[in-house]
Amino acid sequence: MMFLQTGTSGLGSMLPFLAMIVVIYFFMIRPQMNKQKKEKKFQAEIKKGTRVITSSGIHGKIVELNDSDNTITIETGAGKIKFERAAISMDLTNKLNAPVAKK
Repeated sequence: MMFLQTGTSGLGSMLPFLAMIVVIYFFMIRPQMNKQKKEKKFQAEIKKGTRVITSSGIHGKIVELNDSDNTITIETGAGKIKFERAAISMDLTNKLNAPVAKK
């Protein structure tokens, strides 16, 4: 007995799988890659005096940049703390200097 495929092609059965991969790429992978590019650009452009938040949630002001070992010294309420440049997650300078909206 011989079984024949009638009306279905190999590409037709793969189409839902390929569509799912495309959706995952555009909704999950691509936005994450763009976010990583923005973070790297931000970390490379950090300057002294910038108010930042670290990835662990510590708020402070950058007082020293050391390019040789890629570290940053941040002044917090508790004193000065040394961090890796990659640990800086957000710039607060623009948020702190923004005008307050009146209600």
